[in-house]
Amino acid sequence: MHMVNWNPWHGCHKISPGCQHCYMYRSDARYERDSTLVRKTSSFNLPLRRNRSGEWKIPTNSMVWTCFTSDFLLPDADDWRAEAWDMIRQRRDVHFLFITKRIDRFAKCIPTDWGDGWPHVHVCCTCENQQMADYRLPIFQEAPIAHKSIVTEPLLERIDLSKWLGSWVSGVIAGGESGPDARVCHYDWILDIRRQCIDAKVPFRFKQTGACFFKDGRLYHIERRFQHAQARKAAINYRP
Repeated sequence: MHMVNWNPWHGCHKISPGCQHCYMYRSDARYERDSTLVRKTSSFNLPLRRNRSGEWKIPTNSMVWTCFTSDFLLPDADDWRAEAWDMIRQRRDVHFLFITKRIDRFAKCIPTDWGDGWPHVHVCCTCENQQMADYRLPIFQEAPIAHKSIVTEPLLERIDLSKWLGSWVSGVIAGGESGPDARVCHYDWILDIRRQCIDAKVPFRFKQTGACFFKDGRLYHIERRFQHAQARKAAINYRP
């Protein structure tokens, strides 16, 4: 499947512990940009752009990773979101996926014809610790969304997801934190989430180790370029 990044707006505000060392803030800092200034990007209408041959610039059946330098449900974007939804509505031939820490705003942000969820839209809810899991996942479970995944990244502590895992979850993704100030991720925490997923017959993916990874009594400092590869080498992904 062809993968495309679409960031209709850029900038965000930190709202929970998982935001502390946000990669977007790190990237903006290199260019002395204010990450709290939320603005539409030059790619805002990318889903509807065509090339000189009249073909979609985003090909049919693509996976569109949406709003990864912000949050699609951010209050600052309320004035633009209806137009973004309209573009998503028109491109039912591709798949859109976004990750949010603001699932508590979801009901306020969906279009009037959303119904039980559009089948080409996949929503991921993050929970980096038990407090955020306990708050966000009950809301997420009840939200009318066709495809839902839970993201425990950056994983900051051992989390019990078992009470929410079931057939409504398309999968769980776990991973550590990247960057020079990354907090430690314990392999035991990853394995515990994997066990919960196996017990509930929910797909599980270990996405990345993060920069500081504790395993078998030893702390490893892993360069960014190896963090995904080391997770793959663990070979612990699970699909029922």
